[in-house]
Amino acid sequence: MGTAGKRGLITAAVTVVCGITVLAAPGTAFASPTPTPTPTSSTSSTSSTPASPTPTSSTAPVVPPLPPNKDLEAVREKLESLYHDAAVATDAYNAAEEKAQKQSAQLVQLAKKIVEGQRRLDALKDRAGAAARQQYRSGGLPPEAHLMLSDDPGQFLDGAGRVLQGQRATKAMLDEMTRTQQDLKQYAADAAAHWRELEANRKAKEAARKKVQKQIAEAEKLESRLEKQEKERLAELERQAAQKAQTAWLDTGVLKDIQGKASEQGAKAVSYATAQMGKPYEWGAEGPRTFDCSGLTSQAWAHAGRPIPRTSQEQWRQLRHVDVKDMRPGDLVIYFGDASHVGMYIGDGTIVHAPRPGRTVTVAGAGSMPILGVVRPDA
Repeated sequence: MGTAGKRGLITAAVTVVCGITVLAAPGTAFASPTPTPTPTSSTSSTSSTPASPTPTSSTAPVVPPLPPNKDLEAVREKLESLYHDAAVATDAYNAAEEKAQKQSAQLVQLAKKIVEGQRRLDALKDRAGAAARQQYRSGGLPPEAHLMLSDDPGQFLDGAGRVLQGQRATKAMLDEMTRTQQDLKQYAADAAAHWRELEANRKAKEAARKKVQKQIAEAEKLESRLEKQEKERLAELERQAAQKAQTAWLDTGVLKDIQGKASEQGAKAVSYATAQMGKPYEWGAEGPRTFDCSGLTSQAWAHAGRPIPRTSQEQWRQLRHVDVKDMRPGDLVIYFGDASHVGMYIGDGTIVHAPRPGRTVTVAGAGSMPILGVVRPDA
């Protein structure tokens, strides 16, 4: 490898190390979306909210009638859809984040290998140069020629052994130089491939971030159009829908079959997760102050000494599936057909989970959402 090639490899390695050190620095993440400001009372009314009649001097202002339940039910369903889409995008964001972190770490290791390989190659070249200089000082004749000119048979035989050893050492050195050059070439190719993958995941992460922000902003805008009493009724409708689903699930008799006891690690995971109750949901968050749904479950199991995948979709894909009737505290309940939500079973037909933006970590009925299945981290 020529001087220019050597300089290029060193420059590339240093560039990779410096760049990836920044990428791998802890705490690097996209900012959470800024909540949409709530409109003032003068702009919060909509065409669907009847205007207040003008009060007379003899009567108090008339409270406008609330929209019928079916209208608020449509709002509830729309919000559920928006937040579900935001959860899907959050999983995509988290997956891209996890991949980017792994690729950054791999690039750092490759950069170190490039630097170390270049040092080894430089040392081999120095040895080769020293051998060439020694030959020059001996008159430029190869060792074989010096042996042929020797009049001492003993010296000739001793020299023959040294020549053979020298030839083997030279061949080994040249072979090592060739391998080192090949390794450097492969490291550079691997680094370029990992860099392309990193860039692709950074773009995927940014696209997912924008989608999360868009879905949440739209949901917040929709909620901001509701008056206080409407929001209260909407919250009641949400509770009723969850209770209806939970009751239907319990009516199947599933709870009488669920007798599993938590494992030692499962108990630790449950203890951690329940200790986070009341902390706000924040998409992409893994604690300690805020969590998203899979951030809560993955951190709970990490604190129990059992690292698991970061996203609910990967938790569903990689962890062992168990029947609902066999679940025990600490198991993860995966929801919806796309595995976009996850909660941790804590016993008595309940889960602890981080529901969605605007909510906090809380306990809910395990059957309050459509169950896709159950997975066990410590199977």
